[in-house]
Amino acid sequence: MRRELSVLIMIILAIFLFIMAAGFTFGSPLETDMDDYFIMNGQEQIATNNIVTTIVFDYRGFDTLGESTVLFTAVIGVALMFRMIVRGDSDENE
Repeated sequence: MRRELSVLIMIILAIFLFIMAAGFTFGSPLETDMDDYFIMNGQEQIATNNIVTTIVFDYRGFDTLGESTVLFTAVIGVALMFRMIVRGDSDENE
């Protein structure tokens, strides 16, 4: 009974997520004012030809630094977890 209920909940959740994802319009932003600003002023303000690099490293530098920090922390955590598994260390509560 419990397994059937778990499967039913997972199916309902999957259907809900599929309906939610199908309702979004991907690739067509509502506002393009910021895009136009970056395209028109990026080369003058930053003096670079690659607009993608300009946006990622100059306009969104702190955001990119934060994302890099989170990614680095996750990689270190997974590496430490695998290191404990390879050594054979186990949790005392097991």
